[in-house]
Amino acid sequence: MRCAVVGAGAWGTALADLLACSGHTVHIWALEPAVAAAINERRENPVFLSGFSLARSLVATTSHSEALTDAEFVVYATPSQHLRRVVKSGIQHLEKSVVLAVASKGIEQTTLALMSEVVAEEAVGHPVVAISGPSFAAEVAARQPTAIVAASLDADAAMLTQDVLSNATFRVYTHDDLVGVEVGGALKNVMAVATGIVEGVGLGNNSRAALITRGLAEMTRLGVALGARAATFAGLAGIGDLVLTCTGALSRNRAVGVEVGQGKTLEEALAGKPTVAEGVVTTKSALALAEREGVEMPIAMMVYRILFDGHTAKRAVPELMARGLRAEQDE
Repeated sequence: MRCAVVGAGAWGTALADLLACSGHTVHIWALEPAVAAAINERRENPVFLSGFSLARSLVATTSHSEALTDAEFVVYATPSQHLRRVVKSGIQHLEKSVVLAVASKGIEQTTLALMSEVVAEEAVGHPVVAISGPSFAAEVAARQPTAIVAASLDADAAMLTQDVLSNATFRVYTHDDLVGVEVGGALKNVMAVATGIVEGVGLGNNSRAALITRGLAEMTRLGVALGARAATFAGLAGIGDLVLTCTGALSRNRAVGVEVGQGKTLEEALAGKPTVAEGVVTTKSALALAEREGVEMPIAMMVYRILFDGHTAKRAVPELMARGLRAEQDE
């Protein structure tokens, strides 16, 4: 198929290379001319995915027209807060019935919309699929076995996404709980910042395991309030992605949390990093969404206070431990 990947960060580049190596004709849209030039001339993306030789057939461009015209399958992989603007910029070049897969993870700050909702609102009439799951870009690029989920309200669009992306090292499962898959993909980044903070202040495995487990409870609570199924959070886009992002050395969100836990300000922790730590922005959006839905999220609230209100990381865990005792399961 003729495919387009919109966004040449680490994840977009890995997906574009995956598609090209599977025999598809692939154009990748990059915001930065230098990134497009490096992909075309040197077959690498030294800014966002260094150390990997990319498929010779992969074509990079800064033109929406060149990337999207005649594309039969489109993947959006931009930072969450830029997704709406990027979709708008290329909407006129989309073919009428092309399936739009959304690899961006987050909650739009201004509207509290999930990423699939952003795309559906801008590209009216197109089938939209959210792809999510435990998948570090570098390991996908290295062809390490990976499994993700393609979720959509349109079963045919989910199956097409499954067929196009799947190969010997990349396995895609279909799902119909679009909200649950998206909430899992967005909120795991917040919990990864939290686990990084726990590690940064010097706490151990007991503390990390407790935080991941209670973080999953918060994710599930908000997801169910938004119409998701609780069982979805026991799958790849829930606990799978959560464990990877909270424990993996390649996690940008966890790394930012570690530095904050060690005493750096948020600005110091983010300085000089070309890649986006989505959990920082999503913390604000998730709390606003939780407040709208009347959902309690104490871990996310504590992350917010540490990142944006100057709360001391060393005080955070004792304060969480001092909360009122309760049953483990929500009624």
